[in-house]
Amino acid sequence: MAIELEDRGKALENEYFRKKERELIAKMKAKLEDEQTKDLKLECPKCDGHLLETEYENICIDVCDKCSGVWLDAGELAQVVDKNEESGWLNRFFG
Repeated sequence: MAIELEDRGKALENEYFRKKERELIAKMKAKLEDEQTKDLKLECPKCDGHLLETEYENICIDVCDKCSGVWLDAGELAQVVDKNEESGWLNRFFG
């Protein structure tokens, strides 16, 4: 009889933790879905406008819709400089 009570206690304990795990998983899924549905637009560091990705000579750059500021991601400035080394406006500007 003592063994049956002990088994019953373990079964209830397992059921309790299974229920808590299901609740936690449901909360985590809801949080992930919420994060995925958020607006993923980048904000301009200068004026909090939205950055729009545009293409300049096959290089994607970000341009602010409010202040018209141009923002480059890692490596994009190097691509612009390499592309304009010989005859571009950037070379004439710095040259």
